[in-house]
Amino acid sequence: MSDVIVVGGGVIGLTTAVVLAERGRRVRVWTRDPAPATPSAVAGALWWPYRIEPEALVGDWSLDSLRVYEELASQPETTGVRLVDGMQAGVMLDELGWWARDLPKLRQLAPDELPAGCSSAVGLRLPLIDMPVHLAWLRSRLAAAGSAVEIRGIVSLDEAAARAPVVVNCTGIGARDLVPDDGVTPVRGQLVLVENPGVDTWFVAAEGTATTATYFFPQPGRLVLGGTADEGCWSLAPDPAAAAAIVGRCARIRPEIADAKVIGHRVGLRPVRTSGVRLEAGTGPSGSRLVHNYGHGGAGVTVAWGCARAAADLAG
Repeated sequence: MSDVIVVGGGVIGLTTAVVLAERGRRVRVWTRDPAPATPSAVAGALWWPYRIEPEALVGDWSLDSLRVYEELASQPETTGVRLVDGMQAGVMLDELGWWARDLPKLRQLAPDELPAGCSSAVGLRLPLIDMPVHLAWLRSRLAAAGSAVEIRGIVSLDEAAARAPVVVNCTGIGARDLVPDDGVTPVRGQLVLVENPGVDTWFVAAEGTATTATYFFPQPGRLVLGGTADEGCWSLAPDPAAAAAIVGRCARIRPEIADAKVIGHRVGLRPVRTSGVRLEAGTGPSGSRLVHNYGHGGAGVTVAWGCARAAADLAG
């Protein structure tokens, strides 16, 4: 028997389960898809509060997670977490939230440090996470704490409530139908994977409401190029025209990318929620405790540990 069933096996669900299990709870994760098939596996994934609300809470969640990733970066081959230098274009220091004061090596870049076409940028060192490695590490850490992942799709949270006194809903985009919550909408992201032509820093130029962005992340064995932000689009099929445009935008920043060999395409659905992250507890079926932890938009990795700890507190 389990004390807690966590529904959802992406980065939010697995991280929440790890926190609960390491607090001594008997946890089981139910997930429709194995971790490599979740949207989390597609993520870039750079620590940065992107497309996530509410602003008043995101800072604390993000910094809690940042501190964990900084520790995990001491074992990058095992955890998938590395600290990498890069730049956020189109950003001024005084435009960032209060949370930015704790970011390592943060500074406003001088005009002669900017790539062509950029009028402003900040430089800093941030966690860059190799998600397939990180998700596997989370599963192994969960197993070490005595808990397990079960591939099990459900049509109602009542199914989990019948098997455990506490249920934590970390279903991401699935919460739209499972809760149901029609405030959850997909924001489709497409990526292109290329052989790395020698790029060792990351770059991001993305506006919160734009439908396209320009970014590249050097990951082991590949360079990840992006991206798109197609609100309300459910398609998981790569769009060849979008892929070509992504490569073109990235090549304007680093020309050597234009000739890099394409080795793959990825598409994922960011679970954006109109009113922001839902992180709250209530009474579920038959008096069970139901904790919701979903709607993290494009920043699930960024807030995973902060939200997991808050969800574990709510689980009682």
